[in-house]
Amino acid sequence: MGCNLAIAGVTGAVGQEFLRIIEERDFLFSSLKVLASSRSAGKKIEFKGKTYIVEELTKKSFAGIDIALFSAGAERSKEFAPAAVEAGAVVVDNSSAFRMDPSAPLVIPEINPQKIAEHKGIIANPNCSTIIGIVPVWPLHKANPVRRMIMSTYQAASGAGTSAMLELESQSREILDGKKPTMKAFPYQIAFNCFSHNSSLGPNGYNLEETKMVKETRKIFDCAEIAITCTCIRIAVMRAHCESINLEFTNSITPDEVRDLLSTAPGVTVLDDREHNRFPMPIDATGKDDIFVGRIRQDESLPENRGINIWVAGDQLRKGAALNAVQIAEKLL
Repeated sequence: MGCNLAIAGVTGAVGQEFLRIIEERDFLFSSLKVLASSRSAGKKIEFKGKTYIVEELTKKSFAGIDIALFSAGAERSKEFAPAAVEAGAVVVDNSSAFRMDPSAPLVIPEINPQKIAEHKGIIANPNCSTIIGIVPVWPLHKANPVRRMIMSTYQAASGAGTSAMLELESQSREILDGKKPTMKAFPYQIAFNCFSHNSSLGPNGYNLEETKMVKETRKIFDCAEIAITCTCIRIAVMRAHCESINLEFTNSITPDEVRDLLSTAPGVTVLDDREHNRFPMPIDATGKDDIFVGRIRQDESLPENRGINIWVAGDQLRKGAALNAVQIAEKLL
C-alpha cells in the first residue's frame, strides 16, 4: 500500500506533469485527491484507468493526506501549505514560497537528499533554472570546489505556465500568417524573439530569477562563500531550458576529468561530440529525466587550468519541476 496523495494545482502544466511522472515511475499511492482553484473545480481527470473529480483547494482539503505535492503558485502555497501540515501531511512545494525559509529544506535528491529528514512539514523544490544548472555542477564541486560560477540561462516558455506555451504557439501562427502577435502571458513577443526574464527587477538591476539562482545554489550546496552571477533570458523554446555555465575551480581541472566525473553522475547525460559539432539542444532534453551536458572545454582566460565552460539542457517541467518533487516524495516513502 502506498500513501494518501494530494496534488494541489493539478490542472496546471506542472500539475499535469506530476500525473505523467507518477504513472511512469509507478509511484505507490493508495488514494489520490486532485485539487485546483475554484475555476477548475468539477473538471474530470482520467488517470490510470480511473476518473477523478477536481476539488477546490481549501484549508480543509488535506484530512487523511500523507504527502501533498503543491504547484499552485507562491501565494496559494503560503495560504494552504500550513493547513496541509497541520492536517498531518508533508508538503513538497514547487513554488518560491518556502525556498529560503531556514526551517524548510531545499532539496535536489542527487545533491542533498539527507536534508529531507530535517523537514518540519514542508520541503521546498528549487527553481527550475537552479536545478537544471547545478545537478551537473555538484559532482564537479565535490571533486574540486567551485569558487565562482557565471550562469547564463536560455529559458523556455513552459517556465511561465501553460498559457505561455500556448502563447508561443499562437504567436508563431499569427506571425507566419502575417498578423500582429497577441501578447497576454508575456510582456513582449516570445515567438521568433528573446528577452530578459519576465520577473521583477531589483534595485541592483538583477531580476528575481537571477537572484533566486544565486541564493538557492548557496543554500543547496551549503556554501555561502561561493561567488555566483547570473543572466536569465527567455527564449522561443517550448519546454527545455538551456544554460551556459562558466566555472572557476580551486585547483586545476581538465575537460577530460570533467567528462569522466559527469559520465557516472546521477541524473546527467554527457552529449559532447566535437567531431560532429553535436551538443545538447532543447529537443534532446524534452521529455527526458536527465540533464544533458556538452561543450565541455577549458576556459583559457583563467590561469593554471582552473576554468571550465559547460553547456546544459534540461526539461523544465520534468527535472526542473515535477520530477524533482516526485523524487523527493519517493524518498519520503
